[in-house]
Amino acid sequence: MVELKVDWKPRDENTVFHHPIERIDGVEKASGFAKYSTDYAGLHTRLLTSPHAHAKITSIDLSPLKDVAGVKAAYVFPQRAPDGDTLFEINWEGTPIAAVAAETPAQAAQGAKAIKIEYEVLDHFVDEDDLEAAAARGLSKPGRRESVDGDPDAAIKNADVVHKGHYGIHSITHCCLEPHGSTCAWNGDDKLDVQLSTQNVSGTGGQFAGAPEIGIDAANVTVNCEYIGGGFGSKFAADEWGIACAALAKQAGRPVQLHLGRRAELGVAGSRPSGFADVTIAAKSDGTIVAWDSHHWGTNGIKGGTVSQVPYVIQPEHRRVRTTGIVTNTGPARAWRAPNHPQACALTCTVIDDLAAALGMDPLDVFLKNVGISTGSQLSNPAEVYQAEMETAAELMDWRGKWKGRGQWDDSGWKRGLGMALHTWGGRAGGGSCTIKVHPDGTVETFAGTQDIGTGTRTCIAQVVAETFGLPLSAVQVNIGSNKYPPSGPSGGSTTIGGVSGPHRRAAIDALGRIFDKVAAKYDVDAAQLSADGENVVAGGKTVCTWRQAAGLLGPMGLEVMGEGPKNDGLTSAGVGGVQMVDLSVDPETGRVRINKYVAVQDIGTIVNHQLAKSQVLGAMIQCIAYGLSEERIMDNASGRFINANLRDYKLPRIGDIGELVVEFYEPDEQYNKGVVGLGEPPVISGGAAIANAVANAIGVRVPVIPLTPKRILDALASA
Repeated sequence: MVELKVDWKPRDENTVFHHPIERIDGVEKASGFAKYSTDYAGLHTRLLTSPHAHAKITSIDLSPLKDVAGVKAAYVFPQRAPDGDTLFEINWEGTPIAAVAAETPAQAAQGAKAIKIEYEVLDHFVDEDDLEAAAARGLSKPGRRESVDGDPDAAIKNADVVHKGHYGIHSITHCCLEPHGSTCAWNGDDKLDVQLSTQNVSGTGGQFAGAPEIGIDAANVTVNCEYIGGGFGSKFAADEWGIACAALAKQAGRPVQLHLGRRAELGVAGSRPSGFADVTIAAKSDGTIVAWDSHHWGTNGIKGGTVSQVPYVIQPEHRRVRTTGIVTNTGPARAWRAPNHPQACALTCTVIDDLAAALGMDPLDVFLKNVGISTGSQLSNPAEVYQAEMETAAELMDWRGKWKGRGQWDDSGWKRGLGMALHTWGGRAGGGSCTIKVHPDGTVETFAGTQDIGTGTRTCIAQVVAETFGLPLSAVQVNIGSNKYPPSGPSGGSTTIGGVSGPHRRAAIDALGRIFDKVAAKYDVDAAQLSADGENVVAGGKTVCTWRQAAGLLGPMGLEVMGEGPKNDGLTSAGVGGVQMVDLSVDPETGRVRINKYVAVQDIGTIVNHQLAKSQVLGAMIQCIAYGLSEERIMDNASGRFINANLRDYKLPRIGDIGELVVEFYEPDEQYNKGVVGLGEPPVISGGAAIANAVANAIGVRVPVIPLTPKRILDALASA
């Protein structure tokens, strides 16, 4: 068989790949025809959850349910019911205790309310930034990191400028528009069909099968996820509410739909840990950073962990880092788009910005001077990449023309300022496999157990395969979203685009080689000289046969080829950097912030689809505005309750809060030739820090804690 080179075409030879193609499922989504897990019919459910942040369950009585009309099934979550002297300990408000399935939502709610439950209420602690109070109650513990590199004390002593400050970023939670959940139906006693909102189609079937309440062969569980309304790192598991849904469906003998309510979605479906720090940073008079010394703390809930990746990107030779975790009775932590990177960036780039102010320097110059000591993805993105990206961002922002020192830019009664930050991410391809079928009529089908979490995975797969075969997108049918297809990795860590594009390209090249062998034998040509172009098979610029004629040589069964990855063949890679800059205005009377212009410059290696890539960056920038200015989990110390667990008080930006968003990809030839790298996480990292730095530049004083709410801004101004 002819061996075709496994690589991407030269940039200028692509007709479909590396082009801004619209989503092939865009019409279905925009018209409402796309079916999500919430669109499948079933009995309605209501969860009974704990109103207490810390308690033990002393009794549960389901007997009143027999008098509630319409109730078809009830379920007590594992270990909740007392077992002799063993009582289940609740560690955060909203913990699911029982679930009721009924004919109508009102009947399910009435059933949940009818359940009798008694608690032994215990002391709680929910203050994530009060280290002193946590230590006094024995709720602090050493973090994962305590390290010293070089001699930070001597470096600080000998430095020209030393800055000390306090910084922080509060916890935020997942608030997926499609809440966590599923619709479950049984086919007989041993076959379970699950319509699941998940980022892990291939990996959740076994979780359902292995649950004691289910106890069937994994082969008998079918998981489907055609579309998903948001995940961002929180939907990798079947979760205990998924198991509850399956158990209720079996008990009722009917399909059951169980999705978290909005309060539960925000409270128990996962949070991003907080981080607070006392930092000392030192530099030479020319802006060279020589030392870093920090103690930082925060919480990921009852486990008492916190972030540890500081200092971030820029790593001075002399540094000391100590971390402390705080144990809190708050909802569990889960991966949230770029886990721990936004916090680490916020606890580093804000410090560097304050150092620049102490030096009397433009922070852009300080970042440019020190980016050469960056680490992490530095092997893939050397300092020159960051420098080029900063220069590009500065030009797009007109940074040099606009820059003024802190508090020096008045804008019609508002204070105006600029801020910047930079970030890094891995983005290595995840594991994955696929099957490509070429039918005798020339049409192509692909099958992969991956999921499209809104990033355009279907479209990108179609582009890869169509480009390889020289076909239009309409000739390629993409099948994803089922655990019955060849397994793919979960969509996390920006691994999906590499995890699907590599295997599909390899399989398509393999299939193409086999087809070329058939064509060579039929038309007496050299298979090595053949190529697929414009729905034809050509050699030396001349058409040998049409694609349909070539496919017809495969016989009535067509051709089926497997593709796997990742492999070290250049199709995929890892390591990206990026820079973000913000121009904003602050009303000193009200503390209100208005985004004027927000620039993101990003590298991601070989770009499959510029339009979809830009869409990902735009979405990330909006999320940065959210957590930078308003998004925050607010806990009530007295009651232990999450008091803004709704979409009225959990403040997210509206269209008028966004301003002008500018996205630019850094993609010289060396980036295109690098291979595909994931994009999901990187652009959501540095925006919060850039916004905080812009506010500091505008009002002349650091607002130490993110989000920068009007009250925090006014408090900072009052204490200046």
